[in-house]
Amino acid sequence: MAVQLIKDDEGNPQYVVIPYNEYFQMRLKMAEYDDEKEEEWEDVPYESDEYDDIPLPDSVCDIMHREKVSLQAAWRILRGLAQQEVANKLGISHSAVSQLEAIDSRPQKRTREKLALLEQRMAELESKLSAAPAAKQEDE
Repeated sequence: MAVQLIKDDEGNPQYVVIPYNEYFQMRLKMAEYDDEKEEEWEDVPYESDEYDDIPLPDSVCDIMHREKVSLQAAWRILRGLAQQEVANKLGISHSAVSQLEAIDSRPQKRTREKLALLEQRMAELESKLSAAPAAKQEDE
């Protein structure tokens, strides 16, 4: 299990970061012994944005599950791109793409925005290509 310790200024451990799946499994096991009631749960601040109601496509979820890859890798696979192609389009190195596709990766906001723009451009291109044959048939 990959574990990251977060320490204070004196080097004393303060927090432990673990993969979500492992945390989830631990919570399931603890639920058998947990007598805490939902009413006692702590409210966690949440900032909503314009993308909250946009669902993740099933095809992306299927790839993530089947291939056991990150969200970023699943989108790349869905679009049929190689890591080097993504690197070239984003202006970053192949190893940087490999790092951001790691399961435990948490890309910076700027990188996520670049990836979203790339996905948007790929979707627009796909839409234009699928519309082109229909327009050609109408001309004939």
